[in-house]
Amino acid sequence: MSAEGAASGAAPDTRPVPLLNIANVLTVSRLLLVPVFLVALLWEDGHQPLWRWVALLVFLVAAITDRIDGELARRRGLITDFGKIADPIADKALTGAALVGLSLVGDLPWWVTVLIIARELFVTLLRFWVIRHGVIPASRGGKLKTLLQAIAIVAYLLPLGALIDPLRWAIMGAAVLVTVVTGLDYAVRAWRLRAAGRRAEGAGS
Repeated sequence: MSAEGAASGAAPDTRPVPLLNIANVLTVSRLLLVPVFLVALLWEDGHQPLWRWVALLVFLVAAITDRIDGELARRRGLITDFGKIADPIADKALTGAALVGLSLVGDLPWWVTVLIIARELFVTLLRFWVIRHGVIPASRGGKLKTLLQAIAIVAYLLPLGALIDPLRWAIMGAAVLVTVVTGLDYAVRAWRLRAAGRRAEGAGS
């Protein structure tokens, strides 16, 4: 609210946020880019340099929209229930598609892909398990995990052959380590939140 509005005692703007807004459009655009990215990555057995550059460009554009739509939603008051659900789905779809695609073309071991996707599914189930008692906020470790995964995927998408394999392994190794550690941390925090919620329910009964 502006200073003038506050001084005059004007009521805050309580108009509903329209579903069709720039933040949600960017989120949906990111979802639509996922199949485009996969087609580019898998084209001509996945190792044609031009198409790898195209896949990398699409991935970067999609990743940038993730940053932009969140900022717009917060700054312009465009947060909607649809956005809260669609945004993390779009993020996981993009990351999951990249990991699966890289494994399909033989660039990334399947155990890495399975481990990371299993962790994301595990955390999603934990969120539903404790949703009645509260929401666990994103941690710094979780944000670091997302950043490392994105950097590792970019490194694997670069059509530079074995030249940067040591760098790829190092970044992906760090991403896997942080992915596992943050998953365990989330499990502990979820257990504590649920236990605290049940104690509060017991005290109030």
